[in-house]
Amino acid sequence: MSSPAKYTTVAIVLHWLVAVLITTNLCLVWVVDSLPDDLTRPVIDTHKSIGITVLGLAVLRLLWRVAHRPPALPDSYARWERISAAAAHGSFYALMLCLPLSGWMHDSAWKDAATHPMQLYGLLPWPRMGWIMNLDPAFKETLHDVFGLIHHYLAYVLYALLILHIGAALKHQFLDREPEIERMLP
Repeated sequence: MSSPAKYTTVAIVLHWLVAVLITTNLCLVWVVDSLPDDLTRPVIDTHKSIGITVLGLAVLRLLWRVAHRPPALPDSYARWERISAAAAHGSFYALMLCLPLSGWMHDSAWKDAATHPMQLYGLLPWPRMGWIMNLDPAFKETLHDVFGLIHHYLAYVLYALLILHIGAALKHQFLDREPEIERMLP
């Protein structure tokens, strides 16, 4: 195996921090319906807080990536693998922005949003989107459903992309014997 062309320490930390937060959010969504009613709202509020955190970290990741080019892929990667990797990374960035934004829009269109203020981690007041909050209630309810569906289906795209991403990393690491995982380890 050749020595890996590594990502920067900042890129590595942001990658794994976002990965843990997204995984946590997925787990929260999977269990929320099986929880007692008194835990539902705190879990949903935590899901929202993590989503906003991911949005902020995604912006940081994009800025870091623009300023710091990622290491080149090994020469042994086929052209289609390089194109697929670029498409997957672009899709991940789009999802890291669109999923939290669609969730924030969904929450802003919630009929009870005005009487249930949003707080990040129960500590920091977080605004809803005023342009949505100020819409006609009937239209806002329709948007709540639309934004909820968008958020829901984007999550399925994320599931598929995560499976492909992890599968590709494992394939390159163990079948191709490229030090793929080492590129993203401290």
